[in-house]
Amino acid sequence: MKLSEYMFTFLMGYFIYSMFEIVSRGYTHWTMALTGGTVLTLIYAVNRKYALSLVRSCIAGTLMILSVEFTVGVFDNIIMGWQVWDYSDVPLNVMGQICLPYAGVWFIMCIPAYYLCRAVRRRFRSPAHAAH
Repeated sequence: MKLSEYMFTFLMGYFIYSMFEIVSRGYTHWTMALTGGTVLTLIYAVNRKYALSLVRSCIAGTLMILSVEFTVGVFDNIIMGWQVWDYSDVPLNVMGQICLPYAGVWFIMCIPAYYLCRAVRRRFRSPAHAAH
């Protein structure tokens, strides 16, 4: 495990999620960039440690995303009052911070994240390990 692996993964999540938000909503918030980096790093760490199938990785990733999204949402939207997002009008939401329909979106987004994490792991594999 190299710090550079995790830094690279964090930055990828930071920029990829920021771009996703800008394309889909027209803007993003700096805390969403940090959240995207944190989430991809967590998904990477779990996939690096455990040999998860694609489906299990997506389930674990979705749960991690919902946990981080809820935590950040409580801080950003409730404590700080920044109103970064509000799912109050979306069915099956929890305090307007997370909701079931977006859990489906996160599950689907975890599919490319799974393959991205595999590619990063291969990229950072040491030459001694790559020969085996």
